[in-house]
Amino acid sequence: MSLHLEYEPKPDGRPDPGEIVWTWVPYEDDPQQGKDRPVLLVARTDDDDLVGLMLTSKDHDRDHADEERHGRHWLDIGSGDWDRERRPSEVRLDRLITVDPDAVRREGAVLGRDVFDEVAAAVARLH
Repeated sequence: MSLHLEYEPKPDGRPDPGEIVWTWVPYEDDPQQGKDRPVLLVARTDDDDLVGLMLTSKDHDRDHADEERHGRHWLDIGSGDWDRERRPSEVRLDRLITVDPDAVRREGAVLGRDVFDEVAAAVARLH
């Protein structure tokens, strides 16, 4: 998949790259199961789906070496309105998730442009 990362948040009620939204994310080990979680949208596909990166409030700095050994790469993005408790979040850089815009449950926040650009640069290095 050719990936053109873009920052296009629009206050129109529709999910756009640059926004963090809540949607269902399948588990890697069993794609038939999953859970609702925050996802940073980073691109749009040719057929108008979105590409996202899942977020977590779990701190992976402590197990950084183990995560990298398993091919998982995380980047701190700070806190924001996507988390009601405003906990610091990390975005997973190595796992691209296709998101149907109609499957987005709610918009959580717009990520700042500077942080988005940092995420985009890290994703480009990995992919």
